[in-house]
Amino acid sequence: MGSLLGPIWALIKPLFTLFILWFAFDIGLRSDGNVHGFPRFVFLLVGYVPWFFISESIIGGSRSLRNNSQFITKISFPVSNIMTFTALSRLYVHIVLCVLMYITLVILGYCPSVYNLQFFYYVIVMFFFFLALSWTTATFSAISKDFENLVNSIMTGLFWLSGVFWDTYDLENDTLRKLMYFNPINYFVNGYRKSLLYDEFIFERSTENIIFFVEFIIVILLGAHNYKKLRKTLPDIL
Repeated sequence: MGSLLGPIWALIKPLFTLFILWFAFDIGLRSDGNVHGFPRFVFLLVGYVPWFFISESIIGGSRSLRNNSQFITKISFPVSNIMTFTALSRLYVHIVLCVLMYITLVILGYCPSVYNLQFFYYVIVMFFFFLALSWTTATFSAISKDFENLVNSIMTGLFWLSGVFWDTYDLENDTLRKLMYFNPINYFVNGYRKSLLYDEFIFERSTENIIFFVEFIIVILLGAHNYKKLRKTLPDIL
């Protein structure tokens, strides 16, 4: 409200970051180094786009109840809708970024391909995974401001422990490489690259898929339990 550009501001930060990456690696450093056989900017482009959605979903999801406490304390409102609408607002921005990313990849000659159809699977699953995660983080953040600060503090660490800037599949240590499967962010970042760069089908790494879906079920069950337990006490807490 009161902003001429309105929702366009939600695109400015990620687009500016991608511009800086392109300028730094293609113009400034002019590095010939590739990552997993792809130019570094292309590799980072496909990793950063899902990361923007993931980071905004984690932070925004954890803040969603506190930022919209007026709907909980003053009027009768389905509390779960707050987390859903928060996640959807991030998804709209993500879709625009994905369209721009895909156009860039087509121009550079990396798309289209039949593997690109897997992209829709990853977008849908990613949306519901972080929506379910927000059922836990939002309720915990509503109880404790310290938990919200903890979420904000670990985001930088999550970035470097995820395969946004580097390729987790290239780790030489087999044990460490498999441990990376337990980071769900890697599942989506690598999934985008499988769909748009690697030409690799989802089912080709069965261990990775099994670990992720076990985590997905745990996130859903834990989130539903926490939300159901705290739903009636949220108005008093906030």
